[in-house]
Amino acid sequence: MSIYGIGARYENDDVSDEFINNQVACIGWGINDAPSLFSILRTFKIGDIIYIKSSPIGQGLRVKAVGIIQNNQIMDIPDLGTSVQVRWIWRGHENLGNIDDRYNVRNNTLYEEFNPDVQQRILELLFSRIIAV
Repeated sequence: MSIYGIGARYENDDVSDEFINNQVACIGWGINDAPSLFSILRTFKIGDIIYIKSSPIGQGLRVKAVGIIQNNQIMDIPDLGTSVQVRWIWRGHENLGNIDDRYNVRNNTLYEEFNPDVQQRILELLFSRIIAV
């Protein structure tokens, strides 16, 4: 199982609600523009955890939603881009603050999360919703 962070800002628009409403996580770039992101997307496995994040400069890491990859078949969603199916379980606004671990990818569109403190908080958010159901 892996944990991934994904951004949901297209230009000046936050498309987090569209991800959640369509039960997907998407890359808004074309394959020719962002081949590395497509390589990461292809590594997703059913059961992997993904969270929608933002990382405003100087404000730290914010978590907007946490879900589980339901289907790792890559599909195209009009106006959102290339995607995989996600069951979004937790939704909110959790500010984790500045993560000072020298892993400087949190401003990227998509990355695998390795920080154990961030991983633990993502799991807590996920399980808090599962247990409450």
